[in-house]
Amino acid sequence: MRKTAIFRSKLFQEHDPGFDHLDSPERVAPLFFTLDELAKNNLFIEPSTTKASRETLLLNHSPQQIDKAAATAGKIFSVLNEDTFTSPKSYEAACFAAGSLVGGIDLLMNREIANGLALVRPPGHHAEKDCSMGFCLFNNIAVAAHHALKRHGLKRVMIVDWDVHHGNGTQNSFFNTEEVLFVSIHESPLFPGTGSHLETGVGSGEGYTLNIPLPGGQGDLEYANIFNTLILPVGHQYRPEIILVSAGFDGYHGDCVSSMRLTHQGFGYMAKVLVELAEKICSGRILFILEGGYNPAGLREGVFAVLSELVGERLTTPFPSFLDEETEAILRKERAPHPAVERVRDIAKRYWKM
Repeated sequence: MRKTAIFRSKLFQEHDPGFDHLDSPERVAPLFFTLDELAKNNLFIEPSTTKASRETLLLNHSPQQIDKAAATAGKIFSVLNEDTFTSPKSYEAACFAAGSLVGGIDLLMNREIANGLALVRPPGHHAEKDCSMGFCLFNNIAVAAHHALKRHGLKRVMIVDWDVHHGNGTQNSFFNTEEVLFVSIHESPLFPGTGSHLETGVGSGEGYTLNIPLPGGQGDLEYANIFNTLILPVGHQYRPEIILVSAGFDGYHGDCVSSMRLTHQGFGYMAKVLVELAEKICSGRILFILEGGYNPAGLREGVFAVLSELVGERLTTPFPSFLDEETEAILRKERAPHPAVERVRDIAKRYWKM
């Protein structure tokens, strides 16, 4: 069993965007309950005790945005964007969410843990440098990547975003640099409307953004084929020093925000491929970060399928939570790519050997 850090805090449940909001605190409550049970089996639970400082947030965000979010602290209800609302402790939760990832980077680089899973709220990948949006106050994964580059001197960070929505904020944070390879698989058309396969980066960052927009209805086989034939070859050539994953579980079949058809087996396979890539290339350094996921069953099953791959053994839970060998063998087979993926491959061939 690998030493996997699971970052969580009751504070994350105190971020409450309001009645009937999709990003309800209750969506993570079953995860935390099951983790309490699994902790009895010696899983390494890392309480989220690192609060991102203003200096750390400034690595990715403007002073004005930080001030606007900070001004919501203690207020019963505030509106940062048409879909991004806060409660009294939302700002504090956001600082600890970003801080959890910064702490996770430090633990990975100091070899105190093998890998990690950050079950944070609010999510982050839509937050831009100058504005909060899409349920996100600060861009947790972008802050973490900047920290890895500037505080630990890394030169190559790979970010894989499989949330069903395009990570516009993360893309824009690194659109002009080769220090971060950003890969996004997302449904299109869908919020926020960005993420065309033609968006590949600018200047020294050209070729280091790889967008894979898909029509709805794609499932485990289609996603696995993308990892087998596109993400893995690029990852091996880029040779990242650390891998960060925006793990959204809203592509689960039955999630209300998308029409994708992923199961826990699909999430488990994507995690397995990335964990294996990290083991081969960057001493196993990989950190998964929770983004979306609004179907309770899908979120539970997906998270624990990922966790099984991180710790390296099947976890006993009340629901399906691991990738079985028969399904893995099926998913590893290469297939003819979807026409949408073929268009991405044609673009990627300009920069990578496919």
